[in-house]
Amino acid sequence: MKTLVKTFAAVALIAVSTFAMAAEGPGAKATKANVNLSTADFALEHYVAVTTQGESAGVEQLFAADFNQKIQASNAQNHSRSAVVKLLKKQKGEKLNCTVSTDIIEESADYMVAKVTLEFENFTKTDLVTLERVGNDWKVSKSINSYK
Repeated sequence: MKTLVKTFAAVALIAVSTFAMAAEGPGAKATKANVNLSTADFALEHYVAVTTQGESAGVEQLFAADFNQKIQASNAQNHSRSAVVKLLKKQKGEKLNCTVSTDIIEESADYMVAKVTLEFENFTKTDLVTLERVGNDWKVSKSINSYK
């Protein structure tokens, strides 16, 4: 009798979970997170969270279509928007062990340049970030990194 009750309970649980997944629909997980990028400050704050705290929500939404990243080092590198988005998605949940500070260098109604400094134990990374208004949202259009 106990076996029969357990079997019916298992079947009921499977049925309920199947119906719940079907109710979500096939595109439910494919929807992108909508992040508030209505101000330059919100966009900059989200950029810092994405690059230092492993935040992955709204990564595609954050970067302008023509975004590019330059890394100033002994072997200078350039990265496209798609390469940076792909890398940041891989780093989902990874938090950098550093102290972060941000300074606004220049700001206007449609444009902002900010300096994001990441102080690690043995080196410092400086990221000059350019943000611009695109429609009603702010997007990161350029990032230039240097290391000391």
